[in-house]
This record gives sequence, structure tokens and C-alpha cells, in this order.
Amino acid sequence: MFASAMPLGWRMFLMLVVGVAAGIANGVAGGGTFLTFPTMLALGIAPLPANISTTVGVSPSYVGGMWRFRTQITPQRQLLVALLPSCLAGAALGCMLLFAFPATTFRTIVPWLIGAGTLLFALSPLITRRLAHIDHSHPGRRWFLYVGVFLVAVYGGYFGAGLGILLLAVMAVALPLELVDLQGLRSVLSTIINVAAAVIFLIRGHLVVWAVVSLLLGTLVGGWMGTWIIQRLSPRVVRGLIVTIGVVTTVRLA
Repeated sequence: MFASAMPLGWRMFLMLVVGVAAGIANGVAGGGTFLTFPTMLALGIAPLPANISTTVGVSPSYVGGMWRFRTQITPQRQLLVALLPSCLAGAALGCMLLFAFPATTFRTIVPWLIGAGTLLFALSPLITRRLAHIDHSHPGRRWFLYVGVFLVAVYGGYFGAGLGILLLAVMAVALPLELVDLQGLRSVLSTIINVAAAVIFLIRGHLVVWAVVSLLLGTLVGGWMGTWIIQRLSPRVVRGLIVTIGVVTTVRLA
């Protein structure tokens, strides 16, 4: 109640600070929406505009990752082009579901999704070793990748908290790549999904302009900081950090 009564300038400053923190989280693994969405609710913004404004506002948080991981991204252009339809179609379907059902409908299963994705990512090295005898060009692996990315994109268009964690979980099982390469792919796919949803939301309206402006600035800075941090950590530490963010996000959303 107190937060919603704050002067506009202070509310914008608060969203800016939260945006920086959300950008750092998204730069590392995802989960920035977990910070921005509750803050908007505390500021008196209704769930649907808060959800839509968050999706648009956090989009810049992945730009820094695309630039910093450009060396890892460039060799994967063909794969990214192949995954583009899954991202766009999934994001569009997620937006349609958001407008068709209340914004709180999905909240009951969000913790389960993030928890399952975190567990899948944590176990991905073991799963990968168990599946080592299956060639990575096998149709089953490709089916899992394309369908998995599509379903994650649907979730991203609808709500999006922990989007990056879910993308990493799917790709860690389906692709024979190092974590640093997966982080580069995650930044591109997350950007595509968020921007696709943001375009639809911009057309449909319901945006809280002052909150979106603050988030755009904050998440751009935070995204750069997050990717700068993970590039200076060992893969083992990064993996542990991602799992920790996933667990915390799951518990707090439950």
C-alpha cells in the first residue's frame, strides 16, 4: 500500500533499481521476472498490465549476452535459424493464452515448471552421459529440442519467470555443447521470445509506460553486468549459480 502511494519519481527510481537486479539475474541464467512482477504488484499495478509491462521491460537484459557471447553464437547460426519458427510460434501462442485467461491462472504451475527445469538442468551432465550412445543427429534428440523450445516459448509469451533456466535445461540435454555455448544460445533465443511477445503486447496495449521505461534502462545495464560476471566464473560455479537461482525462484513462487 505504501509503495503504491509513492510519488511517480520514486516509483520510477525503484523500478530502475529492480530492473538492474533483474537484468543481472537474466544475464546469468534468468529469473528477472521474479523480481519485476511482484514489485509492480506492490506498486499497485494490476496483474495483466504488470505481466505485459515486465515482458517488454526486461527484453534489453539479453542484449548484453548476445554481444558478449558473439564468438559462441556465430557458429550456431544455422541452428538458431532452425529454432526461429519454434520461438515465434510459441511466443505468439503464449500471448494468446495470456489474453484468453487471467494472468494468475498460470501461477499455480509456474513453480513446478521452474523446479522441473532446474532439476533437469542440474542432472543434464548425468543424462548426457547416459544418452552418449545416441547420436546427436538422431531424430529423437531433434524432436526434443524443437518441441522443448516451442513449449518454453509458449511459457515465455505467457509469463516468462525463469525462461532462461528452462531453455538451458532443454538445450543441455539435447545439444553436445559446453555451458558457455549454451549461454550464448540462451541469450539469443530468450531475446527472440521476449521481443516477439513484446511486439504483440505493444500492439495490444495494457502497458504501464513509466514502469516500462524504467525497466528498459535498468535491465539493459543489469544484463551487461550479469553476462560480464558469468564470463569470469568457472563453468562449475556458473552451473551451481544457475541451479541456485532456479531453486530460489521455485521456492519464492510456490
